[in-house]
Amino acid sequence: MEINAQTTEKVQKNFLEEIIENDLKEGKVQSIQTRFPPEPNGYLHIGHAKSICINFGLARQYGGKTNLRFDDTNPVKEDTEYVDSIKEDIHWLGFDWAEEHYASDYFEQLYDWACELIKKGLAYVDDQTNDQIRENRGTVQTPGINSPFRDRSIEENLLLFEQMRQGKFNDGEKTLRAKIDMAHPNMHMRDPIMYRIIHAHHHRTGDKWCIYPMYDFAHGESDSIEKITHSICTLEFDIHRPLYDWFINALGIYPSHQYEFARLNITNTVMSKRKLLQLVKENYVAGWDDPRMPTICGLRRRGYTPESIRKFCEDIGVAKRDNLIDYSRLENALRDDLNKKANRVMAVLHPIKLIIDNYPENQTEELEAVNNPEDESKGKRKISFSRILYIEQDDFMENAPKKYFRMTIGQEVRLRYAYIVKCTSCEKDDNGNVVAVHCTYDPATRGGDTPDGRKIKGTIHWVDANNCINAKVNVFDRLFNAEKPDEVEEGKTFLDNLNPNSLTVLTDCKLEKSLLTAKPLDKFQFERLGYFSVDYDSTQENLIFNRTATLKDSWAKQK
Repeated sequence: MEINAQTTEKVQKNFLEEIIENDLKEGKVQSIQTRFPPEPNGYLHIGHAKSICINFGLARQYGGKTNLRFDDTNPVKEDTEYVDSIKEDIHWLGFDWAEEHYASDYFEQLYDWACELIKKGLAYVDDQTNDQIRENRGTVQTPGINSPFRDRSIEENLLLFEQMRQGKFNDGEKTLRAKIDMAHPNMHMRDPIMYRIIHAHHHRTGDKWCIYPMYDFAHGESDSIEKITHSICTLEFDIHRPLYDWFINALGIYPSHQYEFARLNITNTVMSKRKLLQLVKENYVAGWDDPRMPTICGLRRRGYTPESIRKFCEDIGVAKRDNLIDYSRLENALRDDLNKKANRVMAVLHPIKLIIDNYPENQTEELEAVNNPEDESKGKRKISFSRILYIEQDDFMENAPKKYFRMTIGQEVRLRYAYIVKCTSCEKDDNGNVVAVHCTYDPATRGGDTPDGRKIKGTIHWVDANNCINAKVNVFDRLFNAEKPDEVEEGKTFLDNLNPNSLTVLTDCKLEKSLLTAKPLDKFQFERLGYFSVDYDSTQENLIFNRTATLKDSWAKQK
């Protein structure tokens, strides 16, 4: 247990902290070296954010270093676009790496080590197809069948492997496999493929190579080259650990070691890069940075802060077992952060006119509004007030029930920062829709005070119709209706769980004029409505806001 000096609370160390502290205490390592090793085949998502926070956070906590290493061993799926986005996301989250590496930096060394394993009789070239290899691997209950090419001579294997490198064979014609045990209880140890032939242009090495190492052969060796002391990855790689150790032991190289933690699973979204790519390619979303996506760039565009994501990752902790985290916990971390930071403003998303009949027609006055009650240093601002205002459609009800405390005929309500008004009537169009509400105001209640002490239960927000700006607002909901979108009936896919109402575009919103100078990614609390962020595509002539989150968890009510 660790004592927090500021709060005097006992802080329970997670199992990774215990491992690192024990290794340092026993002298197994002198300093901590971690790495974050993404494959550049897509954009990072919130699950990667947890891994980033763990790897960089642990190294920072114990005075160590973290490398960024791109696992670029599959040229068919990888691109510099993804490399650039990954670096941007890590920096945005508040971390920097000690060294930047690529698995492709080590291709020559990996090739030499593969040759060394051949010379030791621990690797061979196989002519079987991928389907044959898969079929002959056996099952958990039955052992695999040795390849008919398993006993090739060392000389023949070296020659064939060199010819693979020279490009003398077609894709899939041959592979290099480790010679371990086709009856091993761990399927990954049944003569795993080390190299495959891929004639494709690589984003860094060009056409120099046509054979590429598999993840299991490249990863541990890359860790060893960089002298990674604690190779921390998600739980699904635990069955790969024996192979990780086998390659390192067989080569007699620096003994990096792998540790696994539970991956992050969040309700109402998917974390598979393949599925996220499908959403992008098939136009179910507007791109990787669509604010409904769980990608880091999507969360950034939606209005999330790096502090809120780091706090979320800290709060959910580091576990050894997979669990499902409710999306509301991510939103709550954001609310806690923006409540302290975001200036309050007034905006009306579904406007109807409010006409104050006894207010002078040509008069406009300035009222004072608090920018952020959580931070006095943010000060106050001036907002204009006149005879015609805009209010939310939902804030008026012609025939209201007993406990309705907003605007209804004959009832008083407080206008935020302004006056007490009493509703008198409403106007309707030919279809019976309310288009304007009439009221009278009490001049003695400026600022919302009631000198006579009468109690006003309802307070609503508004904007001055004569001094406001128009804006478009994107209102987002969960991308998927189902808590676990991947769990589907036979014949269906995760796409069947898409929420058709995940985006609502409001085009006639009215905002107070102070927002005219708002810049992309500026964040505000629209009073009573939620947190909103300025979209990248926004301009002074065409303001666009994205709703980041509601003020309270509205999703819980729908479950």
